[in-house]
Amino acid sequence: MNRAPASIWRRPVHFLAFGLGSGAAPFAPGTFGTLAAIPFYWLMSTLPLGIYLAILAVATIIGIYLCDRTSKDLGVHDHSGIVWDEFVGYWLTMAAVPFSWQSALWGFVIFRVFDVIKPWPVRTVDRRVAGGFGIMADDVLAGVYAWSVMHVWLWLH
Repeated sequence: MNRAPASIWRRPVHFLAFGLGSGAAPFAPGTFGTLAAIPFYWLMSTLPLGIYLAILAVATIIGIYLCDRTSKDLGVHDHSGIVWDEFVGYWLTMAAVPFSWQSALWGFVIFRVFDVIKPWPVRTVDRRVAGGFGIMADDVLAGVYAWSVMHVWLWLH
């Protein structure tokens, strides 16, 4: 069971790292964090691709800081409630994917599968890279895998 620290409601950095509170879910915080990213994808999906990718890059850079600071403050590397990395991984999965509820849910499932099974090199990065960069990197890599599957799916349909 996930035990969310009270600081997520008091410290803006923790609140953001915990995915606006979605990482405080009592079970499956990564799943809830990814679900919380969907409305933001919906809003961002109407933007030109260049702006979407710029937001994604900024969210990734900010995420390295958020995840690093929060994990250090909590004294736990990659606390299960830190889900900003799931936000970014999902948004990467959905880059250049036209919005529909079908694609949003399909992207959710594909990203979660890659985030959970952690194929090579995702698992290696997850185990060997420390700090905020490491917390972010495995989900970014899972997002790359999921992005690839999404675009093959789009091409086939």
